[in-house]
Amino acid sequence: MTDAAALPGQPRGGVLSGPATERTVNVLAPNPSAMTLDGTNTWIVAEPDSDLAVVVDPGPLDEGHLRRVIETAEESGRRVALTLLTHGHADHSEGAARFAELTGSAVRALDPALRLGDEVLGHGDVITVGGLELRVIPTPGHTADSLCFHLPADRAVLTGDTVLGRGTTVVAHPDGRLGDYLDSLRRLRSLTVDDGVHTVLPGHGPVLEDAQGAVEYYLAHRAHRLAQVETAVEDGHRTPAEVVAQVYADVDRALWPAAELSVRAQLDYLGEHGLI
Repeated sequence: MTDAAALPGQPRGGVLSGPATERTVNVLAPNPSAMTLDGTNTWIVAEPDSDLAVVVDPGPLDEGHLRRVIETAEESGRRVALTLLTHGHADHSEGAARFAELTGSAVRALDPALRLGDEVLGHGDVITVGGLELRVIPTPGHTADSLCFHLPADRAVLTGDTVLGRGTTVVAHPDGRLGDYLDSLRRLRSLTVDDGVHTVLPGHGPVLEDAQGAVEYYLAHRAHRLAQVETAVEDGHRTPAEVVAQVYADVDRALWPAAELSVRAQLDYLGEHGLI
């Protein structure tokens, strides 16, 4: 068995649901799949002495899950005062409208179509609820509307699908763009170097204890894949499907449709930079 400390980002072992840092608790949604790993991580974030909580990514439209999130918050003496979305994919956002009905909370997101309430959410925003501080970090790439939330007090960052707890994420072409994604990873690396962030609280998979190591791994992985795609094109594999079959031959075929999205994004990137 591989030592978790030797894996990229040093994933934390044990049960995924439950307390993760002093200010965060995960409630795992019952939607496991090849794409969502163990399921969507719904994060409850609050100051230890506060009776108010923020929920990040309520997850799918599953009544039982949404009520479990509320009950978990209430068991700690808190009510949900605000809901945040890292991005608009259904496994993170589909339950947001119903969750807002159940809690009476506003929903803030970068995409106006996902918001419930008047407040926008964008670059440089600092969210304060019950003494809690979350800083909004724009991280487009997986999707155009992807955000991360920096939790300075716990030296942590909630990453949605920008960085996962296991494996790597998809650049969801055409909405997602590789150049944007690489810039976002560099932005997260700066958080680990300049702001002391060491914990990744991902949208799927286990908590990562080595944020810098995780981001460095993602950057190296993307560079390696990009080189493989470039070589595949030089070898005559022209269509995205042909490139996937060449570059992702060792990957479960069930993941090839998602891999093709990333390949399309990589082909666009190589074309834009005059490399193919």
